[in-house]
Amino acid sequence: MGKKVLFISQEIAPFVPETPMSVLGKEIPQTIYEMGFEARAFHPKWGNINERRNQLHEMQRLSGMNTIIDDTDHPFYIKVASLPSTKMQVYFIDNEDFFMKRLAACDRDGVEYNDNYERAVFYARSVLEITKKLGWYPSSVLCQGWISAVAPFLIKTAYKDEPAFREAKVVTSLRKLDITKPMPEKFPNFLLFRSVDMDEVNSYGMEFKRPVDLMKLALRFSDAAIIADNEVDPELLDYIKQNQIPSVKFEEGSTRQENTDKLNQMLEDLEN
Repeated sequence: MGKKVLFISQEIAPFVPETPMSVLGKEIPQTIYEMGFEARAFHPKWGNINERRNQLHEMQRLSGMNTIIDDTDHPFYIKVASLPSTKMQVYFIDNEDFFMKRLAACDRDGVEYNDNYERAVFYARSVLEITKKLGWYPSSVLCQGWISAVAPFLIKTAYKDEPAFREAKVVTSLRKLDITKPMPEKFPNFLLFRSVDMDEVNSYGMEFKRPVDLMKLALRFSDAAIIADNEVDPELLDYIKQNQIPSVKFEEGSTRQENTDKLNQMLEDLEN
């Protein structure tokens, strides 16, 4: 495994309530860190994250940047905390439109947000810009959840010549999707950034209609995949097989060390 691992996460316990995703979101970075690798993580500042209890504090030098999506300017703020029992830093992306006072896929009444796909684009671009500004060059990037699904595309296209990401291997972690609404017709416009124009987006021949298509976008630009539970959409499993994407499966009941060892071996294989 490379020396620097960046986690672009959707849920990390204990910052959010424990779920299979958030527990794994904690265990893998924690084990990577304990093995002596340099690791950092990003996390949306969901509205249910208690800043005082989790000891978040704002990083003034990184806050106040903007991300423009579909001609709309979205300022964002960066807060940081340490993963409990480690000194590993977790950076929280906060924005009044997309994250502040809002939860992940659905609101407190279980109603799915209408702008989740736009939120995913905002999150991915914000994370990559902050990583650049930190001057931190990860050798591996692990993407967890639908909120991170645009990051592999950006790393391999708009950011492909950036020193911070030029050599990075990208891994997408899959599990049962928790978004169900169709993609907006203008989603391809959200992908236009830097040198990426509509001709390039169209050249990939991808559909942008369903949640599973968002994850196919992530896989299309990933070097490998993790099958993180037994409820991954069969269409995604077929996509991995058809495109010969290297993958590992985290078996139910496996220890965090066993899962991390699988990941470690896969990344070593990618780098060799």
